[in-house]
Amino acid sequence: MRFIVLTVLALLALTAPASAQTDRAIADRLPLFAKNGCQQIRDPGNQLFCGDAGLAAAAEKLGIAIEARLARLPDRLPAIEENAIWARQRNLGCGIVGQTAIRPDEFDRVKACLLKVTEERAAILRDPDFDCLAANTAAGAVICADPSLAVAETELNGEVLGLIGKLDPTAARFAFAEYGRWTRERDRKCNLVGKENVPLQELESAEDCLGAHLARKTDEVRAAKGDPKKVFGRQVAAHSPDTDAVDFCAARIHAANSCGNFLRINRVYAVDSQVTDQEAQVTGEIEMVVLAPFTTCSKVATSCTGTCWDARTSRPQPGAGNKERSADAFNVTRRLRIQRNFAFVKAADGWRCREDELAPVSSGNASGGS
Repeated sequence: MRFIVLTVLALLALTAPASAQTDRAIADRLPLFAKNGCQQIRDPGNQLFCGDAGLAAAAEKLGIAIEARLARLPDRLPAIEENAIWARQRNLGCGIVGQTAIRPDEFDRVKACLLKVTEERAAILRDPDFDCLAANTAAGAVICADPSLAVAETELNGEVLGLIGKLDPTAARFAFAEYGRWTRERDRKCNLVGKENVPLQELESAEDCLGAHLARKTDEVRAAKGDPKKVFGRQVAAHSPDTDAVDFCAARIHAANSCGNFLRINRVYAVDSQVTDQEAQVTGEIEMVVLAPFTTCSKVATSCTGTCWDARTSRPQPGAGNKERSADAFNVTRRLRIQRNFAFVKAADGWRCREDELAPVSSGNASGGS
């Protein structure tokens, strides 16, 4: 948990390319600039947070508020993504564009703006209702528009967090990944995937589906009577070799490699499948969102996306191990989409995935982001 919070705060300093020069006129107006080594920070706005005591104090309060918010969410990766988007919008709203140095005559205005929006953000995050206000999925919008569904989700979240809190860190990591998979499976079954921009009144038909899911999961958790092993880690096979099966396989691979520190699985699709009585080959497509920067050819890249990447073409670059030390990196909120074949075998309890890593991928692309 603490690592995730530190990762979130690190996003505030890693959302722009490195600047070749430091504006000494600005540095001279920041009392803590030299002491805190602020010249190493890449973003002009975050240099102010580093070198000014008032902004640093506001950032600390924001960090505490972020930690409190993540502590009440069993699927905290969307919240980390939302915070990264806010950090980019914060800069733009205060007149900071990319690595462009802050003009001396703009210093006081920019500093006052950063202080104001940071303090406002911390206050907003402390309000539990913000979890609904920040919902950026169709399911989240439907749930937050219905008080009964919102209460049911809050109750389920509390029950789940109580169980996960009893697990050791490794088991908890798998449990968080499993909860994220439940959420994606729920959205598929309730026909809400990709409907973020659909008017709310057109999504009312999903209310019963969401309500049934929340009730069923809450009953399962309560039936465990405080034993997390009766809820998490039980399913080792999928009912059918389909999208849910690919999602199950990908989520396990991500959890095993601690990929949640850098990426979250956003959407999963089964594009094609070939099924016999005992075996299946499913072509799956997985969309991931970058939560923390990592180099395009690194252990994180190969373990969590299945490949190295060519920064110039935004395409997979398999076998690029000699570029392991490349300085090219994916920035936060970048979207990576890969496609690969997943092998499954029929067992007594369903279809078991034979894959223990995402490599090799057959195709992919990177898009969006800062």
